[in-house]
Amino acid sequence: MKNKKDIVKKAKNIKLLACDVDGILTHGEMIVLNNGEEIKIWNVKDGTGYNQLSKISPKIKTAWITGRQSSQVEKHAKNMSIDYLIQNCINKMVALEKILKESGLKVSETAYIGDDIIDISVLKAARLSVCPMNACEDVKKYVDYVSILNGGEGIVREVIELIMKAKGEWKKSLDRYTC
Repeated sequence: MKNKKDIVKKAKNIKLLACDVDGILTHGEMIVLNNGEEIKIWNVKDGTGYNQLSKISPKIKTAWITGRQSSQVEKHAKNMSIDYLIQNCINKMVALEKILKESGLKVSETAYIGDDIIDISVLKAARLSVCPMNACEDVKKYVDYVSILNGGEGIVREVIELIMKAKGEWKKSLDRYTC
């Protein structure tokens, strides 16, 4: 991990939280049925994190950029109220630039979570870059923070908490549940 103060400083300015799907929101494994449908297992903690983010910090936009195409991802993104979903994407930097243009945000306001070489261009460009502990070694060289969590174990929730705490908004989230 780079200097924690630097990471918190970067997190304060985040207005877009983007991430890969397989290996970040899931363990990177999938079940493919005979009819071709993919089954993924999602971490509930990430879902709770997205819920808190949308309720307490609705100005922070969210995006999923994935190299695969899956109707399950599309349905789950809708359920999680993800602002931007780009699937079947090989050049993730082009996808991020499209999102930034559409949203009016800047790459300097972006946090990105990725785990494999397809994510490196976006990890290098983002203001705050994070990968799971089980990311490939080539990715770890380019991130600000390597989580202690593996992909699919709540890493997105961890980053959401980091951003919300840096902005002084996490207490509001806790107050919703502690009377």
